[in-house]
Amino acid sequence: MKLNERSVAHYATCDSPADHTGFLCKHVERHHHTTSYQRRWFVLKGNLLFYFEERESRDPLGLIVLEGCTVELCEAAEEFAFAIRFDGAGAKAYVLVADCQMAMEAWVKALSRASFDYMRLVVKELEKQLEEARKNLVVSHKFPKKSSSGRKSHLSNPTMVPVQEHSVIMENGYATWGDSYSLVGGSFFDHDGGYLKPPPLPPRRRLAGSSVSGVPTAGLASTVQESPVSPETACFSKLHDWYGQEIDDVRREWLESQKKVEM
Repeated sequence: MKLNERSVAHYATCDSPADHTGFLCKHVERHHHTTSYQRRWFVLKGNLLFYFEERESRDPLGLIVLEGCTVELCEAAEEFAFAIRFDGAGAKAYVLVADCQMAMEAWVKALSRASFDYMRLVVKELEKQLEEARKNLVVSHKFPKKSSSGRKSHLSNPTMVPVQEHSVIMENGYATWGDSYSLVGGSFFDHDGGYLKPPPLPPRRRLAGSSVSGVPTAGLASTVQESPVSPETACFSKLHDWYGQEIDDVRREWLESQKKVEM
């Protein structure tokens, strides 16, 4: 593969985003089989790995094309070492050393995903998943799933009337007979069509005109108080006044009975 040196150098230092950057120590073989490491600034763009003498350098010292190679950990005297090995007998291997374990893992991961061979595998897998998703969508339209709810659907029982969903209204600890339930045939059903027990009725209150013993008091039979769960007593203050009025009536009746006993 032929590369234009000027175009490649411009691409290495242009404003296009890099996939990974950082300092690495590059293994260098010298005469008499002596080895040393040179600290270089590496820039990964696509499948091209550039290295510079310094971070601020404008001209790359070299280029590694990451095609037909593998990235793997290697045994070396230095810690955090890994190698880029190319296929074929006698092919050159680049041994690089990172500053720490985290940096080494990040570089190995980035370099392993840089080649077009890896991208082809990713695209092939994505195309396979897309085709499976399309098939599942077609099947779901042809055979829609039935509701998994354990409650009976109102569609299967014509006596169940769908109602609009509302929250249950609580007054004085009791559920009111609001719009959250639908009465059909003496039974209650919620908005999902399931059977529900009717909410408990509030305790029966005696009339204001009745005495402690339950016998109506003369002259007071016509004064009947409203229900504590009526719309007029929806707030706590009115509910408090309602029960307080009854207590006042009972107290007044008791005082009158005590006066009669003293006489």
